[in-house]
Amino acid sequence: MTEATGAGRVRRGRGRPSRTETAAAPATRDRILEAAREEFSERGYEKTSVRGIAKAAGVDSALVHHYFGTKEQVFEAAIEVAFAPALSAPDTIAQGPREAVGERLTRFVLGIWENPTTRTPLLAIVRSAVNNESAAAVFRRLVAAQLLRRIAGGLDLPDAELRVELAAAQLVGVAMLRYVIKVEPLASADLEQLVARLAPVVQGHLTNP
Repeated sequence: MTEATGAGRVRRGRGRPSRTETAAAPATRDRILEAAREEFSERGYEKTSVRGIAKAAGVDSALVHHYFGTKEQVFEAAIEVAFAPALSAPDTIAQGPREAVGERLTRFVLGIWENPTTRTPLLAIVRSAVNNESAAAVFRRLVAAQLLRRIAGGLDLPDAELRVELAAAQLVGVAMLRYVIKVEPLASADLEQLVARLAPVVQGHLTNP
């Protein structure tokens, strides 16, 4: 909404971007999302504020609300972008023999955690989801609808969703101890050694009778 001024100029309503900001909208949105991922990663959902995200992005907090809405909506937008690499998992896992699906899933999940580029946003997701129900609800919607159910659909086995969730629980538990809590010797164990030990367990969850 705009307001007329005495000089015949039009003043922007509170929170509306200027013409310059509108032209730079994609870059501004990306900067806000990057700042949000870093804030959520370092502070978790509870301690992160829209004002803090705005400060880290170098914008006014009203602009964050303009582009994304509430803090929960900022969180969802930030993790959806960060979670994008994982969404190719169903296609990757489907390629190859069923008897090796456990190894493919294990390598895929641990590979995302091993990559520093994808690890930081994952830390933001996990730390926030563990400590806050709003963040956990966003995480569930994203993971359940876009990842686990798609993997389950490719198994074509009884109780496919339960099987996939048990396999995911195995891998998430390892990821928490290795990358978040950093429990030794798991934190510094060789990746190939972990895959060799985990893959048969994950395979059992996915395909055993």
